[in-house]
Amino acid sequence: MVALLKVEEISFGYTAAPVFEQVSLGISPGQVLCLLGPNGSGKTTLLDCILGWLKPRAGRIMLDGADITDIPARQIARHVAYVPQIHEKTFPYLVKDIVLMGRASYLGPFAAPSEEDMAISAQALDKVGMSSFKERPYTQLSGGEGQLVMVARALAQQTPLIIMDEPTAHLDYHHELIILETIVKLIRDQGLSVLMATHNPNHAFYLQKNGVDTLVAMMKNQHIINLGGVEEVLSEYKLGELYEIVARIVDCVPDDGGILHQVVPVSTITRS
Repeated sequence: MVALLKVEEISFGYTAAPVFEQVSLGISPGQVLCLLGPNGSGKTTLLDCILGWLKPRAGRIMLDGADITDIPARQIARHVAYVPQIHEKTFPYLVKDIVLMGRASYLGPFAAPSEEDMAISAQALDKVGMSSFKERPYTQLSGGEGQLVMVARALAQQTPLIIMDEPTAHLDYHHELIILETIVKLIRDQGLSVLMATHNPNHAFYLQKNGVDTLVAMMKNQHIINLGGVEEVLSEYKLGELYEIVARIVDCVPDDGGILHQVVPVSTITRS
């Protein structure tokens, strides 16, 4: 099976100083890869390279077996969709029109959206439970509601891979769980794959607990320092090395049974 995404030893820097070097990772259909790392470790820059917005100094990025440098931007948008960490609500577009923008890569320069495009956008809103908001100005939504609309816009692109940059940042517990539940449902129902940068390792434990094939990559000091399955990577020792903290992993018993692991940060580590 050809990987949906394969990153092979890419390096990037804005100046002589590298942001990251020789980064390699891959995602197969139906998988989630949670990308962890401290602030400034290069997670967002790596995502920008994968999206084709930045060009690595070395290495290559493959989408569905094709080198990204050989794929036109319009075609990249049909392979991978993007959910940003923050989306500026500048203009009061209606929610349904924001989602319809996800169909842009399927339209010609002067073409108007077809009835099929509008139906696909409506279905995307329904999948994230936001159909009742379709006539509301996007600027009037809360942070959690707006993030669900961004997920719907990504779904409207009908790509096999969605990249999410800290999709639950600034959200309360309720909306954070709605985002995670939506990710699980989309993977189960549609076989989507997700690359998600996050500061919360508990997201990986949650996805794994809910039957999602989950990988974790740890990024620090310009490199991927750990990459593998959830149980392999998310140890107290490795989390301590990544974030320079004392961490403990505790077990919870949810109402639906089974065991849900959770990371509890205890204290920072002072380096001499």
